[in-house]
Amino acid sequence: MAPEHCTHAVELLPDRVIKRFRGTDREGGVREWRALTLLAAHAPGLAPEPWDCALDADAPVVVMSRLAGVPMRGRALSDVQVAALAAAVRKLHAAVPSEVLRAVPPRPDHAAELVARIRRWTPSMRPRVSGQVAQAMDAGVAWLASVHLDRPVAPGIPQVFGAGDGNLANFLWDGFTVRIVDFEDSGRSDRAFELAEITEHVASWVEHPLDVSSFLSQFDVTRGELGRLWDCRRLLALVWLFLLLIDAGDGNRRNPADAVERQSQRLLDLLG
Repeated sequence: MAPEHCTHAVELLPDRVIKRFRGTDREGGVREWRALTLLAAHAPGLAPEPWDCALDADAPVVVMSRLAGVPMRGRALSDVQVAALAAAVRKLHAAVPSEVLRAVPPRPDHAAELVARIRRWTPSMRPRVSGQVAQAMDAGVAWLASVHLDRPVAPGIPQVFGAGDGNLANFLWDGFTVRIVDFEDSGRSDRAFELAEITEHVASWVEHPLDVSSFLSQFDVTRGELGRLWDCRRLLALVWLFLLLIDAGDGNRRNPADAVERQSQRLLDLLG
């Protein structure tokens, strides 16, 4: 899930990246450092190396190695690149041993939090929309009331270490493999939610659409995960409808002018 506002500043140096977090987002620095140290131990090479941190500073700082590669957002991905993206995500999800993962706090903005957020947003946002956007919002909110995504995940759904942000800009292609950056929203999650996080992120469709079928086909999901995956995709598509409406209403639009209408159609398609 993309943040609604910037929570950090990044300084890029030839060999390192210095990430400074706002004092109001201290936990983001903690999550970033935890992720880098866990992945350095259990999946070396997948993410930047953790070099230094000052987590108790007024503005927490995390220093890490700088990875080679170009972001996968904003470009058409070949079959080879989609396969490399899936391989990196599989490696991330399997990286942290289950006994270690149990001690990792849940990632922020998981399903129950998003359901609560939609319930807060709807009364003020619904009167502002009409036409297809209103139709999609109404259909999404009605569907959400019929499912139970604010309840704990079923015991049979595998827990994984999740990056917490599906933006394709966080996946770097170096010509051979994909590595992952930006872990300020990372934590314990489940695979279905994390896959939906990637497929439904605005970065996966607004410019050069990700081949979602090809991407998802490279994960051996269980029957229980498949149902949850569809529900999480619908949930995140609904969240993105609200986020894009918020984006369209502020003075610093970050997405195309037709993004809200396109997202409303995307949501209706997912709802069937």
